[in-house]
Amino acid sequence: MAQSSCPSASCIGSPRRAPSILCGSPEGTKAKMDHQAWFLRTSKLALALAIIRSKPADKSSREYTEHLARVVSGRESKWRSKVEALEAEVLQLRQKLVLSGICSGLFKSGDLSSQLQAQKPGSSENTLTVLEDSGCDLSNEQKTEPAEMSQHLGESFTPIPFLPLPIVKRHCATPENPLSSHMQFLQHLLELKNWIESRSLKTDLSHFENNSSTVSDSVFQLLDGLITFYREPKFPFSSFWTEAVNTLARLISDYNLSNHILKKCSKKLEEFEKTLLQIILRNNHINRFQVQHYVSQSLVTLGSCSLLRKSIISLLLSEVNRFTDDLRAINQVQASYDVTRYENIFSFFWILEQLLQKENEEGSTSSIGHDDQEIKKFLQKHDEAIFQLSDSFPLFTFYLWRLRILLNSTEIETVENNSFS
Repeated sequence: MAQSSCPSASCIGSPRRAPSILCGSPEGTKAKMDHQAWFLRTSKLALALAIIRSKPADKSSREYTEHLARVVSGRESKWRSKVEALEAEVLQLRQKLVLSGICSGLFKSGDLSSQLQAQKPGSSENTLTVLEDSGCDLSNEQKTEPAEMSQHLGESFTPIPFLPLPIVKRHCATPENPLSSHMQFLQHLLELKNWIESRSLKTDLSHFENNSSTVSDSVFQLLDGLITFYREPKFPFSSFWTEAVNTLARLISDYNLSNHILKKCSKKLEEFEKTLLQIILRNNHINRFQVQHYVSQSLVTLGSCSLLRKSIISLLLSEVNRFTDDLRAINQVQASYDVTRYENIFSFFWILEQLLQKENEEGSTSSIGHDDQEIKKFLQKHDEAIFQLSDSFPLFTFYLWRLRILLNSTEIETVENNSFS
């Protein structure tokens, strides 16, 4: 009888002797790689034999393999979801710990007691407390009473109500939105920090400094959710997304907080900025202008932060420069152009004007400068572009001219500020 060509289980482990490994030499490295490749081939062969021998009679080996792959993939997806849920729960507990640490610092420093003594009786009726509801709960748990909360913060203190804080009630997303807890935490943190600094309190914020990763992780998760939403924005926009962008700008405008956030989230911030730009530029829907208005306003809100303004202006000018070059090339050969892209670029002009006017109002000397490559390119090609395109595209060249005026005024403002300083 002819011998079967299919390898048997007995020969899997010894088709050839595993090569010896000489550590620390090129021969040893090559031998190790050969051994790893042999082990991988052997493992694949063993898996194939196991699948063939265990497959049901009514299925082919290919069908049974695909079925097993789907089962394993489904289990992996479930475990991944469980891990993500547990990570989110851990982050939420870390958020509560940071806020509790700051509040306990207020008690220990005596700042809260002195403020309570100065507080008029009954003035807390219409105000919100340190960890009281600000429009959205950080969790679905029942709200803790002020007396109960103060007892947790320190047994030596008499249960007294918290000092009212200027935390404004906001319209937030539903509890089903996983981003709402991150935004609420960041809003609470901003209000607490601003409240402490506005009263020149001596509260030790080292607890926050030691847990700055919690803030960075929360911002990272918020940015991730914003990117996902803005890639496929749905109109009408919920006020939640507008408020989330505003919270993000406020966080990065804070000097101490921005240092921690930018270390981890700088690339994610750049990705978010580019996502907003592409939504405006690539949108070809008939009713796109309402969506573009909200996205443009989000970019202006981000640009209100001086630390982000330079990068946003550079990205916008990069697209304007690229489109100007394309338009000049099209105009030379009298070819047709993309009308949708032409219309969308005017949103960029509007955003740039808003940001440059903001720059002039603040008189910042470090936000933007003519050493930026995109600004240099725009100014160098400005006159030539206007000369070539003014007849065919008068509105476009008019906006180019307006941008040049604003950039020049920004340069003059910077020179004046430097001379006075």
